[in-house]
Amino acid sequence: MLTSWLPLLIVGIAGLLIGLALALVIPRLGQPATKPVHQVPSKTLSQRILTQRQKLLHIERLREVYKHLANLSATLSYQRVLDAALNLSMKAMAESDGIEERLVSAVLLFSEEENNKLAELTVAASRGFTRPDLRLTFPAQSGVLKKTIDEGAGFITRNISQDPELGRVIALQSCVAAYCIPLRQGYDTYGALLFAHPEPGFFTAERRELLDIIGNQAMIAIQNARLYQELEQEKERMIEIQDEARKKLARDLHDGPTQSVAAIAMRVNFARRLIERNSKAAAEELYKIEELARRTTKEIRHMLFTLRPLVLESQGLTAALESMAEKMRETYNQNVVLDIDSNIEEELEMGKQGVIFAIVEEAVNNARKYANADHIWVRLKTIQQDLAVLEIQDDGVGFDLDAVDASYENRGSLGLINMRERTELVNGIIHVESAIGKGTCIQVVIPLTEEAIDRLQRGG
Repeated sequence: MLTSWLPLLIVGIAGLLIGLALALVIPRLGQPATKPVHQVPSKTLSQRILTQRQKLLHIERLREVYKHLANLSATLSYQRVLDAALNLSMKAMAESDGIEERLVSAVLLFSEEENNKLAELTVAASRGFTRPDLRLTFPAQSGVLKKTIDEGAGFITRNISQDPELGRVIALQSCVAAYCIPLRQGYDTYGALLFAHPEPGFFTAERRELLDIIGNQAMIAIQNARLYQELEQEKERMIEIQDEARKKLARDLHDGPTQSVAAIAMRVNFARRLIERNSKAAAEELYKIEELARRTTKEIRHMLFTLRPLVLESQGLTAALESMAEKMRETYNQNVVLDIDSNIEEELEMGKQGVIFAIVEEAVNNARKYANADHIWVRLKTIQQDLAVLEIQDDGVGFDLDAVDASYENRGSLGLINMRERTELVNGIIHVESAIGKGTCIQVVIPLTEEAIDRLQRGG
């Protein structure tokens, strides 16, 4: 009996064990066998993707900015540099559509001092300024502009309407915040870059840093453009000087040797006729013709000497000035007294020696022609260790300096202008004193070192 129930009992126990096993396994079906990985919520993932996109856009914008910075440095047109700097700033700030339309910007540059009037900032280029704004000038003696220029660093304000100078700008009346960057190189401050926006918090640290980079690069580009512009102006001045030298030579030939040669021809013709009637008088006339021919030869040689004094190239400035003084005595009976410190010659390169000789020659010739001076003094001495002074003085009739300066555009001779331009070639300063009946004195301060040039340029 027991044996008949045993198989049924075994089958029942096996089924129970299988049921228990299935109860334990079924709830775990569909789950990975390994330890589960923590899943990132969908919202956090979206934020990360958005942040990554913003970073990529920022990098792309920076790449564009640096590309335009390279183009900015390659621009040599002064006005194009100013416009490009503002365009680049607007592009760098344009993070969303239309934001650049709300940004107001301007390049403010110092004008040159005139009639002892202090230089003021003028609007050289702008974006968003009205026409009346373009005519405004800023003394930079108060407010944002003064702090920016004095401290030599970028300055931010969030109350631009209360600024004593910028508050006059119509285009800035709708703006709240402003950021101003100095355009400065070494000791020289050229002006400032001004940016303004209606939002108080617009000029974040990141944006200010980007604008600082643009401002620094713009300053380098502006300086390069100015140097190029000065070189072009210098080239034009050199052409004008050469043209004036040719005109001067033509005038001197016309007033001197040309008329002398014509007089010689007339006198030879007169002497030929005189020989037939009075041989003694003809001999005297021939003697006069010989003297005239000798004097004409000296004049021509003096002109050739002043055009290219070979002694200057071979023996230096002192020897050239001594030769010039001797030729003045021989040719024109003009007394030129020299007082030259020969040690200065060692401090001057040959190009500067040539410029100084040209200034002396111009001044001495003017005194000989127009001053009727008995004496002309030429002095060259050091006044400091790195500064020399050239002085040309005469005891002639003198002239009204203001009247001569006022009528220079209508004059054929440009002697004073030539001397002033040549003084600039040696980075010097020229001062002319003259009065009717009291003679003339011309002083030229000449720097001998780079430090002295810097002091003179800064008014020291």
